[in-house]
Amino acid sequence: MQVPAKPPKLSAPIDLDLVRQLFADPARVAEADFLRREIASRMHERLQLVKVNPLRVLDAGCGTGPDLPVLQKSYPAAQVLGVDTSPAMIAAARGQAAKSGLSQLIGKLLPAKSGIDYLCADMADLPLARHNVDLVWSNLALHWHPQPDRVFAEWHRVLKVGGLLMFSCFGPDTLQELRAAFAEVDLAPHTLPFVDMHDFGDQLVEAGFAEPVMDMEKITVTYDHADKLLADARALGGNPLQSRRKGLLGKDAYARLKAGLEKQRRADGKLALTFEVIYGHAFRPAPRVTSSGEAIIRFDLPRKPKN
Repeated sequence: MQVPAKPPKLSAPIDLDLVRQLFADPARVAEADFLRREIASRMHERLQLVKVNPLRVLDAGCGTGPDLPVLQKSYPAAQVLGVDTSPAMIAAARGQAAKSGLSQLIGKLLPAKSGIDYLCADMADLPLARHNVDLVWSNLALHWHPQPDRVFAEWHRVLKVGGLLMFSCFGPDTLQELRAAFAEVDLAPHTLPFVDMHDFGDQLVEAGFAEPVMDMEKITVTYDHADKLLADARALGGNPLQSRRKGLLGKDAYARLKAGLEKQRRADGKLALTFEVIYGHAFRPAPRVTSSGEAIIRFDLPRKPKN
């Protein structure tokens, strides 16, 4: 793995083993799939504006694999590799493909090197060779890693020169209503302190990506009942912080939490939950120095005039 020039940064004290536990039951997180699919759809719209023709695509943090057939359809000649740190998610992705008959159909219709494959691995330590993929795609996975700068460095390592990175993740205003409600309970952190978009842009440049493009939008989901809001928040993954409150909330604390949410009910009678969604894409440029540190100078020779 390529190590960034500066010491690694912790986005938060995230426990990766706990992340795997929180995503060990695909059914537990399925209730929030509506939001993941909506954001994936918006990512695909952005991807269509970029002219790429990848032969190998990496879906980093693929979950149960819903983006894999979409990427395969967009790039039918490509091999699509689904990677997730949770063995349960990879098993579910395989199961979904087998249930739909997708693997057999792809095997019949596409060239031998195309199709969909699966790999269980940490995004910051991929068992892939250098310059191995043409497109890295990652939907709502980056914020689960404690060292995003190392993830960017690893994505840069496996991308070919000219390869594209496209990702989405949550920003700092995500779950702001829930944080305010938990403040009525205690001072412990109950949600992730999501990283700012500009910090991600700086980390992309530091990792070696060229001219990253970052943008952000806010999506508001409304609810009639606090219990449903809390269920969706849990389904998004939960709280993997090492500094989290240990143990379940008691009856009185849970009542204060719900009361804190009720205080935020809008004029239309709805409860709201905000999601700040960060989108980023960048290319891997040609190297400027050799592996031994020597500068690489490129000359554009003048073209010969046509007769």
